[in-house]
Amino acid sequence: MGHRGERASCLPLLLLLLAFCRGRVVRVPKGPLIRVMGTEVVIPCNVSDYDGPSEQNFDWEFSRETDFVRIVSTWDSTFTSEEYQKRVGNGDIKLRRSSNDAVELVIRNIQPTDQGRYKCSTPSTDATVQGNYDAEVQVKVISDGLSVSGSKARSSVSLRLSEGDSFKLRCSAITTSPEHTHLHVTWQIKGGSTWRDILSLTHEGKFHPGPGYEERYRNGDIRLDTGANDTYRLSVSQASSVDGGAYRCLVSEWVRGADSSWQKIQEKSVEIASVAIQRTALGVVISTSNVSVTERDSLDLTCNITTDRSGIFQAEVLWYFSASPDDTLSDAQVLLSVDRDSVVSDSTLISLSHVDRNSYRLLVREVDVEDSGYYFCQAAVWVPLHNGSWHKVVERTSAPVSVVVTALEPDYEVFLNASKTPKFSDDPTELNCRITNAQDTEANIRFTVSWYYRQRLRSDDVVTAELLATMDADWTLLLGDRSRERTQNGEIIFSKKTADIFSLRIQWTSESDRGDYFCVISAWSRHRNNSWVKSKDVTSASVSIFWATQGPVFNVSVHSDNPTIYQGELADLLCIVTMEGMALEPDDMSFDVSWFAVRSFALDREPVLLASLDRRGIVMQSRRNGSSDLSLERISPLEFRLRVHGCEDHDFGNHYCVVTPWVRSATGVWQRESDIKAKPIFLSVKMDVLNAFKYPLLIGIGLATVIGLLSCLIGYCSSRWCCKKEVQETRRERRRLMSMEMD
Repeated sequence: MGHRGERASCLPLLLLLLAFCRGRVVRVPKGPLIRVMGTEVVIPCNVSDYDGPSEQNFDWEFSRETDFVRIVSTWDSTFTSEEYQKRVGNGDIKLRRSSNDAVELVIRNIQPTDQGRYKCSTPSTDATVQGNYDAEVQVKVISDGLSVSGSKARSSVSLRLSEGDSFKLRCSAITTSPEHTHLHVTWQIKGGSTWRDILSLTHEGKFHPGPGYEERYRNGDIRLDTGANDTYRLSVSQASSVDGGAYRCLVSEWVRGADSSWQKIQEKSVEIASVAIQRTALGVVISTSNVSVTERDSLDLTCNITTDRSGIFQAEVLWYFSASPDDTLSDAQVLLSVDRDSVVSDSTLISLSHVDRNSYRLLVREVDVEDSGYYFCQAAVWVPLHNGSWHKVVERTSAPVSVVVTALEPDYEVFLNASKTPKFSDDPTELNCRITNAQDTEANIRFTVSWYYRQRLRSDDVVTAELLATMDADWTLLLGDRSRERTQNGEIIFSKKTADIFSLRIQWTSESDRGDYFCVISAWSRHRNNSWVKSKDVTSASVSIFWATQGPVFNVSVHSDNPTIYQGELADLLCIVTMEGMALEPDDMSFDVSWFAVRSFALDREPVLLASLDRRGIVMQSRRNGSSDLSLERISPLEFRLRVHGCEDHDFGNHYCVVTPWVRSATGVWQRESDIKAKPIFLSVKMDVLNAFKYPLLIGIGLATVIGLLSCLIGYCSSRWCCKKEVQETRRERRRLMSMEMD
């Protein structure tokens, strides 16, 4: 307990002492600094824990024995002593500021006479003098004992090599320095204008590969070996185009400082060789151009390779297949390959043979439609290395060759006939689609059918055929929108009677079934992978299903007693339906009526739906932006009236109606007729100027009259009662007036 109390009482005193001891600190490196004669020396100096401005000034002085001589200052141009003025003026000695609180003394071409003590001082800018204001460092200058040369101490040599070759370069480096120094050796290559590190043996005895050479160093393709007579040998295996350029040996000398850190004291280099790598030429060409082959035949392609490579080498060839000429090798399919040991990969229907040293033949037997696409071959040249392994020096890919496999189309015809035709509504209809004159059909051919319907029109308009049903390769029936519900209810039956007859039966033929029917017979071929691919379509002639009926012919027109109206008035438009031919009772016919408007004088804009009235009497109106309103009503069995209440400017334009008649047959079935469009009528909306200004004018005149009468009344009252004043004149005032007149 007592010791703990003593510590607690000493703590404030210790903090107080630390506060008083804090002051300016000037630092230089710990010496001695060993430097080589003739090199550039940089001595840093910095200051910390100071008061005053952030940017501090520095003075440098030198002493060989006892007295200091002034060298240079950051703030006093007259600080330099006479013996240093020439070197400072030439820039051989200068100060280089690195920050506000740090500078570097730079001495170029240091000589033995520069050996001694260097002192860095800082003028005081503190409120109180505390700490140290200068620091000294010892600099020792030694002679240059480092020599670097090529293997035979002569100028660099030129080497011309081929891709995949190996080469070795030697450099000699030795030092006779009196200090204990270490050498750092780096092999560099010059590609372009810059030197890049290949491999280094550091001053700490470690190997360090340069950027981009790590993997080649790990694989042993690049090595740095030391030999007798202080030689350093660079070995490069599997040379490629990137290894071409100038090579040099860069040697630096390092010494351990007083703080145990390594310091580089000098650096020298020598160019050893200029290496040129000749790339191996390789041409890869498929002997044939675009090819067309019939299904079940053989495809024969030959890949020819040419190279300028001499000596021992082996070729590797791969054949590729791609569905697109733009696919990459990763997307393409490898068919067969032969490696450098002439081992061919196995396949049942594809073979690869080595015709001669430079030709490789690909044979595909019994080609299929799926074999259509693009074929290309890839070749590579391998050369042996000194360690017995092989290295790939070059690789090329041929241009693709287009191969089209023409399918063997079976020869057949298609005939469509009606075994049952309706004479009246609700009679059955049966159509038979027959395959005739089938030739060259094998077990690998399969037939399916597709049924189509096309509506018959009285005009020359083209109508698109509607799909009723179709079969896929496994005879699965797929229904179209027109026949789906009736087929599911059993009203329409699709069947295959025999191997060559497909049937369509309508149990109860309706008015909407009248039209043209045709069938399409598709031939499917089985491929090697047991998949089915459609090879041919044959369309039959159409069969017309039609019977004479009496129904009326409808016409529609639009009428208005007054197509030109003023704003705010009521517009009446009538849609009148007329009939020709057979007369119908009102209960046996009904109509869907829709009114449209085109907001332009010419019919050059999209029509806008105004309102509609269906045959059940339900009225639907479109959304409107103005204040006018619409009403649509049936005023007679054949007349429909559209009213526009409170017409506005935007209600003008061409107006017409579209009528869809519905007629009830004798069996009580409602049948929809074609839409009928009336000729448009133009509705003009004008502005009534008199009515537009009548009420504002009357109101203005009334207000002006009232305001005028009120003004007169106010003026009269003011003059009568408020503004009357009696004036009495005294005699004195008269005398003044008389005296003025006399004057």
